[in-house]
Amino acid sequence: MQPEILLTLSAGSVRPLLADPQAVTDAEVKFPRNVFELPDFVATDLQLRGLNLPTDLLKGFGLPEVDKLRDAADRAHCPVLLLVEEPAIDFTERGANWVKSVERLRRIGLAANRLGCPAIAVRAMAADTDAALEATAAGVKMALKELDKFDLNLLLAPHEGLTFSAARLTDLIKKIGGFRIGSYPSFAHAFATGDLENTLRKLAPYAPAIAASVRGFNEKTGEHDGYSLEACVDCVRSVGYGNTLALDFVGRGAEEAVAKKGSKKAAKVDIIGELLKARAHLEAATAEPELALDEEEE
Repeated sequence: MQPEILLTLSAGSVRPLLADPQAVTDAEVKFPRNVFELPDFVATDLQLRGLNLPTDLLKGFGLPEVDKLRDAADRAHCPVLLLVEEPAIDFTERGANWVKSVERLRRIGLAANRLGCPAIAVRAMAADTDAALEATAAGVKMALKELDKFDLNLLLAPHEGLTFSAARLTDLIKKIGGFRIGSYPSFAHAFATGDLENTLRKLAPYAPAIAASVRGFNEKTGEHDGYSLEACVDCVRSVGYGNTLALDFVGRGAEEAVAKKGSKKAAKVDIIGELLKARAHLEAATAEPELALDEEEE
């Protein structure tokens, strides 16, 4: 029997709607006015079981606001499972910028700890060289010493340069070593490499969470743009993956379609509708078949 995969939401998907809740066009959907109302919406309306939060959504927060968000997540039974720092960090730096980076990670670690969040995800900015790999590994080890105070795991999301290749990212993870380091792959990155299946198979064993990137669906065929979500699930399940998939609307399909038509206007995308379609696809792909042991043999 395959291990259960939990479906969660990457809150970056709905960032535009948090900025403008009126952008939600479905009259039946009452979208959250702020991030504190997001856990209940995710659990009730999207029927997902957790949240990955980009750290920019916590901008201006102090500890009282962090505690308020944790309480809201607890009430909704929709925990914050991952904080994602999107700006890349140069782990090879050892000057003034490095001091700022370590302090930033320390503050993110404190927020994650107060939220009851087990991990944070970052991107490593580095050239694809052996020297940069060594220096990055050393920097990540130093960062892990700071994060160890908060009992947190550090996940490396793929980024251009050193960690774009699945092989190089896994080399870096092995070089760092220990049980608190892992990967945070995404369907979108795997697709961008041109070798989606092998990329996901290589990174999934190191991943407590994977971003299930949603590009959009063809209105006529119902097919997902660019790649099959079901095929992505099959790839990670083939290596025994049984953690979380965070629905992450990236919207590339709709944007590209508008660009090809030469339109000067941005496409109006039903983000909630696209996420609900993706959830249905992923639920079907991750569901276990029923044994029907109570049926009589013919």
